Amino acid sequence: MPQITLGRRPCTGVRSGVQYKLLSFYSKRVLGWMPQTFMATRMMIELLYFLFLFPPSDGCVLINCNLMQTTHVAAQYGQTAFLYHIVSKWNADPDVPDNDGRSPLHWAAYKGFADCIRLLLFLDAYRGRQDKEGCTPLHWAAIRGNLEACTVLVQAGKKEDLMVTDNTGLTPAQLASDKNHRQVAFFLGNARRLLEKQCDGNSRLGRLSKLGLAPILWCIILLLLVTYTQSVIMASNLPKLTAGFGLLAWLGVFLASGGLVLLYRCSSKDPGYIRMNVHDPQNMKDDEPLLKIEINNPALLAGNWSQLCATCKIVRPLRAKHCSTCDRCVEQFDHHCPWVSNCVGKKNKWDFFLFLVLEVSAMLITGGVTITRILTDPTAPSSFLPWMNHAGTHHIGAISFLIVDFFLFFGVAVLTVVQASQISRNITTNEMANVMRYSYLRGPGGRFRNPYDHGCRKNCSDFLINGYNEDLQAAEDSVHSEGIGMVQMSRDSNLQNGDMHSQANGNGHIAINVNSNNTNAHHGHIHSSHCSHSSHSKSKTESVPLGLGLGLGRSSACPVATS
Repeated sequence: MPQITLGRRPCTGVRSGVQYKLLSFYSKRVLGWMPQTFMATRMMIELLYFLFLFPPSDGCVLINCNLMQTTHVAAQYGQTAFLYHIVSKWNADPDVPDNDGRSPLHWAAYKGFADCIRLLLFLDAYRGRQDKEGCTPLHWAAIRGNLEACTVLVQAGKKEDLMVTDNTGLTPAQLASDKNHRQVAFFLGNARRLLEKQCDGNSRLGRLSKLGLAPILWCIILLLLVTYTQSVIMASNLPKLTAGFGLLAWLGVFLASGGLVLLYRCSSKDPGYIRMNVHDPQNMKDDEPLLKIEINNPALLAGNWSQLCATCKIVRPLRAKHCSTCDRCVEQFDHHCPWVSNCVGKKNKWDFFLFLVLEVSAMLITGGVTITRILTDPTAPSSFLPWMNHAGTHHIGAISFLIVDFFLFFGVAVLTVVQASQISRNITTNEMANVMRYSYLRGPGGRFRNPYDHGCRKNCSDFLINGYNEDLQAAEDSVHSEGIGMVQMSRDSNLQNGDMHSQANGNGHIAINVNSNNTNAHHGHIHSSHCSHSSHSKSKTESVPLGLGLGLGRSSACPVATS
């Protein structure tokens, strides 16, 4: 029998065995639970680890009397890091139903733990599973009015998920409306309408819709170029151009033509799509996790669950975002531009910015040339009103070009200035719009801080030379607290969500000190920058999510916060 050294003390294994016996008596006789379920609610990682290596003689398994496994309870309490650990390291089933037909995804959606939902969807949890009441996870999220949970489920799902009815014949949107969750009902109804309007990508109409507004923009630019050439440069009722002025006039045509080339590149180029993770269940071994999770993935070890994309089934980079229009994750996502019919991201932002610069320059030059040509017409009368009548009669093409050029110039110029400002600070449009959502853009005091800003000179030089800026790693802190007690699922929408918010786990960073003499030592410890953990507290082959605290003794763990 191998020796266990939990907490770096030789007798810890014996102590864990004694603690397990006490917990077994308390949980089974008092609460009616199996001890593993009770440990999951209190994040007793060391005892569970001991239990997996040395099963008790009574042969109990990881369920309670309601056939609720450890993964169910972890989802109920928002223990995302613990859930990730037992699935990836111990092969726990993340999609097993309980006695009522509810999977961990049902409970995570009901409680509103978006990070748990992302992880379970990443683990291929079945979104369409219906429990004994005919409710899917989306139904329960709608019943409780959890908008973020509904958003994650809808983004990862399909139109059919919004149309499923429960045993009473109600869809998730109807349930949300019935429970007076107006915002959730509006979101679900709007999502269904948008999905119903989407065309089949394989049909002729679907392929045409994918072109977006880019062909229209092409036609507008070409029409303006033809009008400018015929009505301004080569107009027969205007004097001939001098060599220098003619060079300036044709320079505008050249810049606009170069902008068309860059528009095509920006529309057809890969904006930085991240390859989707395609899995073949037939080629997976029985003893491997559901998705062959990389246990050493830095983002998952750090508890950055927001980097999980439930649709693409990938761990995306920190600055990447899933585009709902393209249905792909894009590196350094800036925005989806309908006028170029493509996302603007890491690999095509240089083309997009240069396209804007060329078109603004072309509009500025051509507009100036047009005004000069009209004002220098020798046949025009000197008084204002007759001159206006003459220009509108003899130079209608030039006047029309000037009006369209004037309105387009201000819109494109503002967009160019905004993009230039963001490039100089190495920040994207998406980050500016969601600065309060992204914690990596906030400093210790909660104020805005861009960790990717290297100064205007370096930001601009790297972008212009390389076409993009390199990313920096950003550390993210989290706050976590939890409660105790078996959770009962209810269709009553009047249940308070206060406990849910207090238990919400941003990243699931929890450390457990099982050696504490305090009877409340099983309560969660919140990590902070003042904590000190030894670097050798875990082996290289047994990496766990940051903060789980496997093998941490009294000397290395931070004081335990009790409640």
